[in-house]
Amino acid sequence: MRRAATVLTTCTLLAAGTAVLAPAASAATDIVPRDLTITVTHVGPEDRTCQIDADLYVPAGVTAAHPGPALLATNGFGGTKADQADLAQGFGERGYVTLSYTGLGFVDGDTCPITLDDREHDGAAASQLLRFLGGDPSITAVDDATGQPVHVDQVIRQDATTGTPYDPAVGMVGGSYGGQIQFATAAYEHEAGTDRLDAIVPMITWNDLAYSLDPENSGLPGGTARSGSVSYGGSGVFKYQWSLLFTTLGVVNGVEDLQALSDPAKFQTFVNDNCGNFDPPVCQALLEIGTQGYASQASIDYLRSNSVASYISDVRVPTFLAQGQADTLFNLQESVATYTTLKQQGTPVALQWQSWGHSGSTPVPGELDERHPASSYQGRLAIQWFDHYLLGKGPAPKLNFSYFRDWVYAATGDAAKAYATAPCYPVGSQRTLYLSGGGPGDGTLVDRQAAVVPGTSAYSSVAPVGPNYTETSALDQSQPVTDPPGTAIRFATAPLTKPLDVVGSGQLTVQLDSPAALTQSAGPAGQLVVFAKLYDIGPDGAIELPHRVISPARITDVTQPVTIELPGIVHRFLPGHRLAVVLAGGDLAYRGSTAPQPVTLTTGAGHVQQLTLPVTS
Repeated sequence: MRRAATVLTTCTLLAAGTAVLAPAASAATDIVPRDLTITVTHVGPEDRTCQIDADLYVPAGVTAAHPGPALLATNGFGGTKADQADLAQGFGERGYVTLSYTGLGFVDGDTCPITLDDREHDGAAASQLLRFLGGDPSITAVDDATGQPVHVDQVIRQDATTGTPYDPAVGMVGGSYGGQIQFATAAYEHEAGTDRLDAIVPMITWNDLAYSLDPENSGLPGGTARSGSVSYGGSGVFKYQWSLLFTTLGVVNGVEDLQALSDPAKFQTFVNDNCGNFDPPVCQALLEIGTQGYASQASIDYLRSNSVASYISDVRVPTFLAQGQADTLFNLQESVATYTTLKQQGTPVALQWQSWGHSGSTPVPGELDERHPASSYQGRLAIQWFDHYLLGKGPAPKLNFSYFRDWVYAATGDAAKAYATAPCYPVGSQRTLYLSGGGPGDGTLVDRQAAVVPGTSAYSSVAPVGPNYTETSALDQSQPVTDPPGTAIRFATAPLTKPLDVVGSGQLTVQLDSPAALTQSAGPAGQLVVFAKLYDIGPDGAIELPHRVISPARITDVTQPVTIELPGIVHRFLPGHRLAVVLAGGDLAYRGSTAPQPVTLTTGAGHVQQLTLPVTS
């Protein structure tokens, strides 16, 4: 593994667009991959032996005499090795050997279960694949077409300089489940003292799977993901739709079927019937949360253990971390937590907030093209990352923060110009607004606490789900956002006179009153659940919820003020529009309160109710 030094700077916003490498010429023909079965052994504490289904892409001209660098890649959840074919062809045109494999448990008849990218199983298996790329003869591989054994000698070896046997010049790249595996592999290698992995490019992945599937945004360490953690204490709010879809427990036939599974009894039957090839604790955790409405500490601990948050101190490999703005599964706060901790511990890291994610998976034209990476903005940055850290080629990539601005892309049609860059995250300045008034209509947001008008706003939650609608996770975001009367309260600015750009996560500090939640001494079952969100209200009253992201929170003590971190967004509020903060009692994509709970919020003297936003204009 090559060692890298870095200088960290303070965050000041820079000009949009980053100079990147020029595209290289394309190869004339596609690489024909070899279909392999690779045997990995001693996997996990159970000492399992697993058969890995993999494709090996070796570009023309890359030989033992003229070796090239390598990439290791695997699928997102429910996918296969074929999902990385375009990436393998694209990087193959630049001389990279690629080993693309199907993750543990995703091959029919696989004797090794799905273990959620944990370090001891998935990381251990991937570590052996690194050794295979480094020419280790103890890793058995067979060509499925010929039945002949396969030995890799076309990859650059670094043994002589690192002192580690079978050490290839190798990086990893991939998204979602294929992103988290990179952290697990890097940590496994570092813990073993071998550090064969040279660079990683994880995209749209999680920091803490407990937070992803059971989020709680009022109990984050230090009140914010900028602390380097989203690992809250206590229990969260179950994201039941995404939990089912993420774990692919079955084929959900459309929107109506998914929403029907909000019923605990139907949820339990569905999980029992469709648990498939999962490690048993996965289904046990989902069953528990889905039926009782909240997670036990054991379930939280299990999900967290399958997350980079639990072993990040062992991730020392240069990391180009990309997270999606259009993502209600793994939100931007998760990337902030990972980025912050990596940066604090001295791991070379860059953070990028791209346009696309699990809730909108298509990059804008020119943003990312896996088949022709050099022709796209993100592709060129990935090439630069790997060329430098695997080969020592070209200038060191900037260890910065970059983010896509959809309003710039709409005006220019240029993906590169749509990205702004800064030396690090966070950016901009903090602007505080105060909640004012209330009653039967909207309250307002005012610039000065002295301008706050006394008032009381009230709503009631509906147990256990909804009726407020923000999305049908992964399936539909075309329907309008709705808050039926009596289920939410809203506070809005006057129409803006100039653009307001929000980049990052705001903070909502409120003092709520909910007599029913005084039963909170009984634990999570008696606690108040709220959903906080930011609306962009047009001059015609049309509501936009940027990328449909929201912040659920389980309030452990309603007698005290609470600060909820709002979703990370990159959004321009236009002149004539109003910015509004909303507190809702439910959401159709989540399990909420276990019983209906009336809630009031009072503004005026003695009540500090405020919204703080990170703004760049």
